[in-house]
Amino acid sequence: MDVGLIGLPFSGKTTVFNLLTNLKAETNAFGAGKTESRRGLAPIPDPRLDRLAQMYHPRKKTSATIAVVDVPGLSRSENGGPNRFLNDVRMVDALVHVVRGFPSDLLGAPHLLEDIQDMELELGLSDLDLLEKRRTRITTGKKITPELRQELSLIERLTDALEHDQRLEQMDLPEEDLRLIRGYQFLTLKPAIWVINLDDHAFQSGQYDDRETIENLAGEKGIPVVLMAAAMEQEMEELSAQDRAMFMQDLGIKESGLTRVAQAIYRKLGLISFLTAGEDEVRAWTIRQGDTAKTAAGKIHSDIERGFIRAEVVAFHDLDQAGSMVQAKEAGLVRLEGKDYIMHDGDVVNFRFNV
Repeated sequence: MDVGLIGLPFSGKTTVFNLLTNLKAETNAFGAGKTESRRGLAPIPDPRLDRLAQMYHPRKKTSATIAVVDVPGLSRSENGGPNRFLNDVRMVDALVHVVRGFPSDLLGAPHLLEDIQDMELELGLSDLDLLEKRRTRITTGKKITPELRQELSLIERLTDALEHDQRLEQMDLPEEDLRLIRGYQFLTLKPAIWVINLDDHAFQSGQYDDRETIENLAGEKGIPVVLMAAAMEQEMEELSAQDRAMFMQDLGIKESGLTRVAQAIYRKLGLISFLTAGEDEVRAWTIRQGDTAKTAAGKIHSDIERGFIRAEVVAFHDLDQAGSMVQAKEAGLVRLEGKDYIMHDGDVVNFRFNV
């Protein structure tokens, strides 16, 4: 699953990309005319892994990850213009819109609400264009089948929603309708998050222009809003873990914007993590909410899924309180679950299997 970072030029989008992926992509490359998207893996911060590492002293600690794509900023002046931007965005599964909330020597004061509205308009117009092309293709065809008539009816409903400034994601379409439009790759149907990229002072205060209007608009559209100060956090990354913790404490920051962004992406996509632990490795694995134990086993290896017998499960909270797996078993906190068990976030699992 790919998450696309989108935004207007000079919004700090590539800085957010670097923070998420621990890469060092050139932040002014897109402004210099480069138009290729960049990819990286973003580890999901999870303090539970640190606790498991204290228990097991493993040789390796591995976070869950999601794929992140840094899409060139929306600009009509660059090579390919908005068409290139929209083509790249269509290939991802979810959108993170990074909005400039800091003053710039080049661009002046930020215009957060205007930038958000411009991006939403561009995405909506793109979807309307797709719908019109599909409508024309159906109505000019030789024969309109019952299924095509059903699709035409759906096209009218989708068009009406977009013309009334509604994202298609808000429509809560049934599976039958989603099946009809699966190949369209609508942009406003993709899950979205708005990241307000502020300077350090605004981030600490939580105040920015048009905040109430933006939060109300986000609530109407079902879009989470996350505050971040990417430039400040980039400086924090140069510090040692101890100095970084002291710096955050001095500023009264309990949780970094980077952590909130990563966790917001996880929640919006309906993802959870289960954990495995041993002397070789402690690791978090990404699955979808509602996945079964057998499906989760397949994330580790297809042989484990195929030969699944039972899952030995303990909730992380219970294991943490017990202090060790041995004590958790003695307290009756570890249980055996079958293949249809619905996994929960933070389940610590050992799969029994036979191939």
